[in-house]
Amino acid sequence: MASAKKLTTEGGAPLAQNPFASLSGLTVSAVPVRATAPAPAPARTSAPDVEAPNRGRVDILRTTAGRGGKTVTVVQGFTGIGLPEKELLAKKMQKRCGCGGTVKEGRIEIQGDQRDAVAEVLKAAGFRPVFAGG
Repeated sequence: MASAKKLTTEGGAPLAQNPFASLSGLTVSAVPVRATAPAPAPARTSAPDVEAPNRGRVDILRTTAGRGGKTVTVVQGFTGIGLPEKELLAKKMQKRCGCGGTVKEGRIEIQGDQRDAVAEVLKAAGFRPVFAGG
C-alpha cells in the first residue's frame, strides 16, 4: 500500500487583521430600542377558512381484491403531481390514520378502510376527493 500524505492540524499562520477590531469602540445599551410598536394581531372572524386551490379530482376506492381478504383504501387519478409529492401525501395519510401504506404504480394504498380520513387529508392538500366504487 502506498502511504497517504498526512495533513497537519496545527493552527497555521495568525490572521493579518482582526475582523472584530472595529467593534471594540461601540457601546451597547441595556434596553433594546424598538423603531415601531408591534403590529396588533389580526382580528379573528367567523368567516370560513379559504380553501386551497383546486388541484383536480381524485378517486378513493375501498378494495380487497388480490389481498387475501384484507381491506385497502386506494387513492388514484392524480394529475400533475410527481412521485415525491405522492409519497409525501401517503406519509400524511399514514400519520393521520395511524396505519401503514405505500405508493404503487402511481396510486396511494393505505391499509384498512380509511376513506374518510384520507378524504380530509386530500381536501387539505387542495384535491377534490370522490368516493368511487362500493
